[in-house]
Amino acid sequence: MANPRRSVLYMPGANERALEKAKTLDADALILDLEDSVSPDAKVDGRARVCAAVASGEYGEREVTIRVNGLDTPWFADDVRAAAAVSPAAIVVPKVNSAADVRRIEDAVPADTPIWAMIETPIAMLHAYEIASASPRLTVLVLGTNDLAKELHAQHVPGRGPLLASLSLALLGARAAGKAILDGVYNDVKDLDGFAEECTQAHQFGFDGKTLIHPSQLDPCNRIFAPSEAEIAHANEVIAAFDEAQSTGKGVATVNGKMIENLHVADAHRVLAIATAIAERG
Repeated sequence: MANPRRSVLYMPGANERALEKAKTLDADALILDLEDSVSPDAKVDGRARVCAAVASGEYGEREVTIRVNGLDTPWFADDVRAAAAVSPAAIVVPKVNSAADVRRIEDAVPADTPIWAMIETPIAMLHAYEIASASPRLTVLVLGTNDLAKELHAQHVPGRGPLLASLSLALLGARAAGKAILDGVYNDVKDLDGFAEECTQAHQFGFDGKTLIHPSQLDPCNRIFAPSEAEIAHANEVIAAFDEAQSTGKGVATVNGKMIENLHVADAHRVLAIATAIAERG
């Protein structure tokens, strides 16, 4: 079954009200954050609060992950140890720049815990495939576009023109390694039109979903990344046409004048699997 990670919402680990609110939100996945949203003097309390939230089992069908502090921080080892003990859906590690970083994470994270790697720097974009393929336990790449834009000196540039090459490199790396990939956040929570445009761009590029920073972004993200009725109907048509062609000994079919072959059928099955998983989630 395909795993719909359309909307992946960051929740601040130091905010108990936010963690409680997350239990009611229509997010496909949650990243309970111990890094940027938690001040140094609150790291220990935030860790305990987040781990208790995950251990509660009160988040329903949502994937609940924990973003720990980075490899080279004084909190990483304790974060990983505590997080792994409550069996999150994954441990999210920021600022992963190389396959060597992934191996260090593997050594620290128990073998039964999946890893999501955040890639946030120019060097990480240039090594996206190396990072994505470094471990079978690494299942998702997460773009950190704020840090990337800052390093490219493009944080005040309208649109994402300066980032497009990096987005493409990250996508190529993820797809070549057979891993899922999530687009970065959109910072202006009041600009839902701009957010919807960026979601549409990410969906068209081929991202599996988008990371969010506010509940108001959930509805447009879920709508844009979910297969539309037209896409579902087309997927069914592609599968039926190909099945009929194969029954008569043909290797290809045509739908609306366009040639259909195995790769189109695989994509059609993926669309239907995502639609089914979304429907089952309710």
